[in-house]
Amino acid sequence: MTTNPYAPPTAKVADAEGTEIAPPLWNPNAAANWSLVFTPAFGALLHMLNWRALGEDGKTASAKGWFIASLVMLVVYIALGLALRDPRAADAAGRAAGLGYLIVWYFAAARSQAKYVKERFGKTYPRKGWTKPLLLGALALIGYLALAVFVGFLFYR
Repeated sequence: MTTNPYAPPTAKVADAEGTEIAPPLWNPNAAANWSLVFTPAFGALLHMLNWRALGEDGKTASAKGWFIASLVMLVVYIALGLALRDPRAADAAGRAAGLGYLIVWYFAAARSQAKYVKERFGKTYPRKGWTKPLLLGALALIGYLALAVFVGFLFYR
């Protein structure tokens, strides 16, 4: 379909029913679910970008705090592996800390965005694609695992 080059400019405004036009967003529930694979840092980053697109500055700052805390937790997991010399104990402690943090992040931050988007836009909002975030998440995970192995070799020689 072609557009009329002589038509007056249009702006995105509320429709006749008063509902808002949503910006493109990543599905907040899917972002939280992918955090099971890529850590809460992945979900917190996508939620931060969603809040920014929604124009919610306070919630953007909060999500940024969760993202930074998630990165700190990644360092804590490596430190746990170094502190606990027994590989089974280190693995169990890392898994328990990771799962605990994921649950806290989900109930304290992630769930609220899913509720906000559902109440404000329902299921009819434009969705951003997942190819780029998932590829970057996979690369970041591979990099993190390589770093953890490297640090392990440095300290266990």
